[in-house]
Amino acid sequence: MARDNQIIIGIDAGTSVIKAVAFDLSGNQIAVASVRNAYMTGDDGSATQSLARTWQDCVNALLGLGSKVSGLASRTAAVAVTGQGDGTWLVGSGNRPVADAWLWLDARAAPTVTSLARQDVNRARFEATGTGLNTCQQGAQLAHMDRKIPELLDQAEVALHCKDWLYLNLTGVRATDPSEASFTFGNFRTRCYDDAVIDALGLTRRKKLLPEIVDGTEISHALTEEAARACGLRSGTPVSLGYVDMVMTALGAGVRNGQRNAACSTIGSTGVHLRAKAVGDVHLNAEGTGYVIALPIPGIVTQVQTNMGATINIDWILDVAGSLMAEAGKPVSHSDLVARIDAWYAQSRPGSVLFHPYISEAGERGPFVNANARAGFTGLSVRHGFPDLLRSVVEGLSLATRDCYAAMGDMPVELRITGGATRSTALRKSLSAAVNAPIRLSKREETGAAGVAMMAAVCNGVYSSMDDCISDWVTPLLGEAEVPDAAEATRFDRLFSAYSGVRHAMPPVWDMLAAVPITAPNGLENKS
Repeated sequence: MARDNQIIIGIDAGTSVIKAVAFDLSGNQIAVASVRNAYMTGDDGSATQSLARTWQDCVNALLGLGSKVSGLASRTAAVAVTGQGDGTWLVGSGNRPVADAWLWLDARAAPTVTSLARQDVNRARFEATGTGLNTCQQGAQLAHMDRKIPELLDQAEVALHCKDWLYLNLTGVRATDPSEASFTFGNFRTRCYDDAVIDALGLTRRKKLLPEIVDGTEISHALTEEAARACGLRSGTPVSLGYVDMVMTALGAGVRNGQRNAACSTIGSTGVHLRAKAVGDVHLNAEGTGYVIALPIPGIVTQVQTNMGATINIDWILDVAGSLMAEAGKPVSHSDLVARIDAWYAQSRPGSVLFHPYISEAGERGPFVNANARAGFTGLSVRHGFPDLLRSVVEGLSLATRDCYAAMGDMPVELRITGGATRSTALRKSLSAAVNAPIRLSKREETGAAGVAMMAAVCNGVYSSMDDCISDWVTPLLGEAEVPDAAEATRFDRLFSAYSGVRHAMPPVWDMLAAVPITAPNGLENKS
């Protein structure tokens, strides 16, 4: 088949949506199909997802793509898959699920995280992995299961992540990738498992659950006949296992281009902030937080800090406004409220209110870990109105971004951004001023799917190296640099000092609030 007619499919399995995206071999996006999936939450802090349904949702996304792209099966040169990171997807005999997956949102491992973090060996574990302990991670979740529900692990034959589970269904191969393997159970310098890390987690006797590590830029496996029939593709099509979605998104959005390392922030439901670095340039902070995650480029990793809550803070304050308007007999849609963000921001008074965006009930994980952390406004007075509150939430996200980059060393020289919220001019200006660096918005629509498809392009010889692929797939889609306003950058310097001071003073208050019983509207105490 002619090269200009061939397609690479990138699968990006997020927490709430699975997307299948078709690209030509030069990186042009042809079509996308998506399917909403679902997860369940419980009062015990659980957040779980059905393995069987997740696979079926992936199948449906691929079938949907086939309805949009003529001759998809015959034109597909390769498939690649990435997905939500962390979490625990247990598989047993016959490659059947042992139980619903524990997602990265699951908070049940919190007491085990606290216990492990107090051990003397935890710093050595951090020095190897470059990754702080938190409830999101498979290592912490497996350790908690081993302590509390060992029978669950007794039934399992392998512990996978979301993308690994889909790869197993596509190829029949149990595997994980170098990124998740090394930041959870290994060493970011070697991209291999590390026995000292596994022992520090108390999981030596469970080591057999860890799958083979496969690099999708070097090795692919064939799509099975069963999967091909289900998905409407050809059996034997090469499938690449991608790295975790955070770095795939950053790769597709420009965390590296022109053989130079950069920084990239994704402002979505969570905030993900990454800096591409040579291994020797990694700065491990004293607090022991963040991630070091390998990129599919030899010797290059990303140092990462992640906020539990980014745009969910904006969603929250808009939902409050929408509820009040509905009660006043003026109902308005969420999308209409989103469209008014920039106008409200322009009406507000700059710098008069601080907001710490810890709205997630799971607390915060970057650049500090505290399950009891909660959002709050500081500096309110009677002269403040809704536009001031909205502005403080937007600026709070920008200050949280700066807080994350400060934990990784110096501020970035240039920041690439992606995520739906970055369409807001107010947010972009705020981000640029907060880090005092030019920002460039990626015009790539599906950055995660593009990043993983790039791995398949390299694996199958379309490009000789990832940097060569980046020059075609990424660089042309970077927007013009948006330079920070000097006066705003100075104002954000002052704001950040106050933001940091409040943040460091709050943990005792958060702990006291967490100990207060929650009373339901009927007056009964909520024991959860």
